[in-house]
Amino acid sequence: MRAVILIRILVGWVFVSEGIQKFLFPDALGAGRFAQIGIPLPQFTAPIVGFVEIIFGTLIILGLFTRLAAIPLLIVIGTAIATTKVPMLIHHQGVWPMLHEARVDFSMALGLIFLLIVGGGAASVDDTRRRVREYRARKREEAKAPKHTIAGEPKGSGYLS
Repeated sequence: MRAVILIRILVGWVFVSEGIQKFLFPDALGAGRFAQIGIPLPQFTAPIVGFVEIIFGTLIILGLFTRLAAIPLLIVIGTAIATTKVPMLIHHQGVWPMLHEARVDFSMALGLIFLLIVGGGAASVDDTRRRVREYRARKREEAKAPKHTIAGEPKGSGYLS
């Protein structure tokens, strides 16, 4: 399933971009935003979230430890939904404005759940690592198997061996 790379690029790029912007625009998207929505210790938590988004978003793009990388990003996006979208419903802004504002968050969450289920796909570092492990295992098994001579008998089993 080579198309998984498109989901990885889409999801990973959004997280990498948002993580970088937390450092480029700290008042609007980093610590200032975290303080505005009531996240504790915004000067500390915003850079941590930014690093998590950049590091794990990059891993998603590369397809390296894809399933594991999806987990912290699901926590980040779940927190974003809980702290910014759910309050829209509580403050009676309505379901449609909330759904409009949450479209990227929900899309990222579903993309991450997809990657958690299927992994990095064929065009990923994870797949390359898997193929290398399988190759090495095959070579180990071949090395353990008895070597056959032209006559079909294992070496060392004949009279002249």
